[in-house]
Amino acid sequence: MGVINVTPDSFSDGGYFDTTEKAIEQARRLIQEGADILDIGGESTRPGSRSVGGDEELLRVMPVIEFALSMDIPVSVDTSKPEVMRATIDAGVDLVNDINALRAPGALDVVADSAVMICLMHMQGKPETMQHNPQYSDVVAEVISFLEQRVAAAVSTGIERERIIIDPGFGFGKTFEHNLMLLRGLDRLVSTNFPVLAGLSRKSMLGTITGNAVNDRVHASVAAALLAVGQGARIIRVHDVKATRDAFSVFAAVNRIAPGFLLHL
Repeated sequence: MGVINVTPDSFSDGGYFDTTEKAIEQARRLIQEGADILDIGGESTRPGSRSVGGDEELLRVMPVIEFALSMDIPVSVDTSKPEVMRATIDAGVDLVNDINALRAPGALDVVADSAVMICLMHMQGKPETMQHNPQYSDVVAEVISFLEQRVAAAVSTGIERERIIIDPGFGFGKTFEHNLMLLRGLDRLVSTNFPVLAGLSRKSMLGTITGNAVNDRVHASVAAALLAVGQGARIIRVHDVKATRDAFSVFAAVNRIAPGFLLHL
C-alpha cells in the first residue's frame, strides 16, 4: 500500500505532495514502483495535528482519487469523516482506511450502505493529544479487545466480516516500548482471522532505534515491514514502495511463498 498524503503537515511527507499536480505525479511513481493499493489522505494525523473540515479534505483528495481510479489500481481513502467517506465511495474507492475505527457519528452507516472494504485502526486518544503519556496494562491484549469491539459494532450495523481489515495503529497513542510489544505480538492480532494492516513506515520508533531523521528511515522501514509480514500481516502501508517490494520478493522466494501472499483488493 503506497501512501499519498495530500497535506501540508503530515509527519513524513507533508508539503511534498500538497498540490494536485505533485500528488498525481507521486501516484504515477508509486504505481510504477509496484504499489498494489494507493492510500490517499487529505488530513494529517501526526501527533499534535489539528483537524481540517470535510470540504477542505475533499478538495485535496478527490482529484487525486479520480486520477488513481483512472489508472485501474485499487484505491483507499484515509479518512475518519462520514461525509468524505460517502463522497469518495460514490467516486469508486475500494477501501476506507479509518484511524478512528468508524467511531464518528454516521460513519458505520455510510460503510454499511456500501460494498467497500474497511480498515479499523486502534488509537488511544486523538491525534492532538495521543502521545501525552499513553498507558496500557497489556498493550497487545487491549488493542485486540478494542478492535474486537469495533468489529462487533461494524457487524451489528450490517458490515460483513469479509470486508473488515484491522490495524494495531503503530505510533497512535503508544510509547516506543508499546510499539515494540505490538510488533513482537502481531501474530496475536493475526490469530483473530482478520487481515492485518501494518503501518510502520518511517515511524518515530524507527528513528529512536536508528537515530535517523524521518526521511532517512528507508532501511529501517523495510526491516520493520519484513518483520510484520513474517508475523502474518497482509497489507503493509509504506512510503518507499520499490525498496519494500524488492525485499518482499526476496522474502517470498526464500520462504517459497507465492507472489500473492499479501492481500489484494
